[in-house]
Amino acid sequence: MVMLLKKHPIFSLYTFVVVCVSFYWLALASDRYVSETNIVLESPQVSAPALNFQSILSGTGSSTTDLLLLRDYLLSVDMLKMLDNSVGFAEHYSDSSIDFFSRLADKDAPIEELHDYYLNRIKVELDDYAHVLRIKVEAFEPNMAQRIAELLLSAGEQHMNNMGQRLAEEQVRFLESQLETLRQSFDKARQELIDYQNENGLVSPTGTVESLSAVVASLESQLANMRAKKAALLAFHSSKSSEIVKIGAEIKAINQQIDKEKSRMAQQSGGALNAVSSQYQTLELQMRFAQESYSGALSALQNTRIEAVRKLKQVSILQSPTLPEYSVEPRRVYNIAVFSILALFVGLIANMLILIVKDHRD
Repeated sequence: MVMLLKKHPIFSLYTFVVVCVSFYWLALASDRYVSETNIVLESPQVSAPALNFQSILSGTGSSTTDLLLLRDYLLSVDMLKMLDNSVGFAEHYSDSSIDFFSRLADKDAPIEELHDYYLNRIKVELDDYAHVLRIKVEAFEPNMAQRIAELLLSAGEQHMNNMGQRLAEEQVRFLESQLETLRQSFDKARQELIDYQNENGLVSPTGTVESLSAVVASLESQLANMRAKKAALLAFHSSKSSEIVKIGAEIKAINQQIDKEKSRMAQQSGGALNAVSSQYQTLELQMRFAQESYSGALSALQNTRIEAVRKLKQVSILQSPTLPEYSVEPRRVYNIAVFSILALFVGLIANMLILIVKDHRD
């Protein structure tokens, strides 16, 4: 055996390293307890969901996006600082009872170093198929692992709600301020229209003009009939006959009435109904525009408030944070086996390189 070790120093080094590593994993490595929890994000269904063809084709939706945002937050430096302030993350993982290779080197370590260590102990994975977020927390005490997992859930839910509602609340405040402005514009336009109606003594000048137009059209129709009747009577009556004189008087009266009605619609100075109607239509158009703007703002405000409710995210727990009863990390036998195999391959490659170099020298 001694001759074998002297003849193959690589094998000697390999044996020594494997024995040292095995001794570490079997005797020195501290037990790590793992608390697991699985969650999904849900929103209140206050309205029928809209059909989104893009999400159908891609197989993803807002839930996946929200879960990814939640995952990033749970692994962020902000989350680490919150845990450190709440449960003493750095103090727990830098305890002197933990083996040298597993513990945090210094509880006052820079935030970058502390965050790298945090990422090694907190695992947050997204199951794309089930849209489930799977969280695993490794700690050196069972209660600490469970407590950290519970804090991750509560802080994550609060963060998602705050982030989702912030924009919606700003939109609501903006729409409420615009709504007040539009309401004042609508009230002003409506009052101007009412004042104009009272000033001219007409509820609807446009309707009055239409009525007068209908009267003029009726009179002109009567006038045409009377003229046709007069022409027919002149064929066998004298122009001075009583019937001809009577029809002529009626025609003259109808003409005067037509002129009077037309003058009411289009006289050139004050009180012309066409001018009154034109101004009335302008005011009415302004009032309707203000009303539609105000109505649209009310609808937008209501939709935004509903959207703000829909942005509330509830963390639905599929599996509550478990309280570990025994350590599952490190996997001692597995780690020894994997290290031994990898070290063996490295040793064989190194031995082959040494043999190749010796052959070239010879």
